Amino acid sequence: MRAAVLTEFGAPLTVREMPDPEAGGGEVAVEVLAACVLPYAAEVFGGERNYPLVPPVVPGLGGVGRVVRVGPDATRLRVGDLVWCDPTVRSRDDALTPDISLQGWSSRGAGGARLAQYLHDGSFAELMRIPTESAFPLPAAAGDDPARWASLGVHAVPYGGLLAGGFAAGETLLVSGATGNFGSSAVAVALAMGAGRVVAPGRNRDVLDLLAVRFGPRVCPVVLTGDEATDRAAMSAAADGPIDMVIDLLPPAAPSSVARAAAMTVREYGRVVLMGGIGMLGGDDLALPYPWIMRNSVTVRGQWMCPRSANVGLIRLIASRALDLGIERVRTFRLDAVNDAVEYAAAHGGPFDRTVLTPAAG
Repeated sequence: MRAAVLTEFGAPLTVREMPDPEAGGGEVAVEVLAACVLPYAAEVFGGERNYPLVPPVVPGLGGVGRVVRVGPDATRLRVGDLVWCDPTVRSRDDALTPDISLQGWSSRGAGGARLAQYLHDGSFAELMRIPTESAFPLPAAAGDDPARWASLGVHAVPYGGLLAGGFAAGETLLVSGATGNFGSSAVAVALAMGAGRVVAPGRNRDVLDLLAVRFGPRVCPVVLTGDEATDRAAMSAAADGPIDMVIDLLPPAAPSSVARAAAMTVREYGRVVLMGGIGMLGGDDLALPYPWIMRNSVTVRGQWMCPRSANVGLIRLIASRALDLGIERVRTFRLDAVNDAVEYAAAHGGPFDRTVLTPAAG
């Protein structure tokens, strides 16, 4: 098979021949039809994000594919099945606190690094080996446009956070980082889940206007000024009532004060879910006030990616068109143009812009 390989951080990806992956027990091999290239992929491959990838490695965070080989313990999957390949891999020997690796992308701790050593390569390849439990059947309609369905890899992030926070239909959500790639996804996913109102703060007025026009009066845009007290008051006023939950999806470069201002708009007994990158590359910590959390009985929790069950729920949201992929702008690149795709993705990281690699197409 052919694959795009990161030979060292800071170097362009190299497309070369590699042995076809073999599916053993508990595994399937998939022909990769489409894989999202995230806007910050260039920062990962350049080493700026300090991700624990170990070159040489085939990167790529999940994708849409067709099963070409199954292991002996697969009872439902068949060769030819169209599937979503969930990149979140969990160890099978500790049900309480399983180690986690994002196949072809990142990992957590020493145990996650061991997982990444075994399931080393991601989806920027014609073929990919994944755990059986990472393959989720897709509706036949997804085969008509697998590149569009590859955005599952983006939407799964905020969907996992909304589930973690117990978000319910009719509630008011504030999306911190709403104008970004993941944040705008959170707006769309929350509305698909039945949000009563979504407060969308950001500095880019054009993007905020786009969200308001696209989704209507349930989206309440707020232009941030950079002053913490002023912005907190504006976000609270825009909600026109209690804010039940805040989800933060700000990137590492954002100041912690922006995330803190958003978090502290949540109502008494409200929930705050942290999924962004604040502090990952240095800078000030979030520093939420202890008395405020305690006296208002606020729940603050972190969430990395999403549970396995979220994949089924998200596929159903898209299949029912509650979450409409038709509004997204999709640009595809063949495998040979992988470096062009990475460059394009970095320049097109706005709301509903998707850059997709199509390895099986050549």
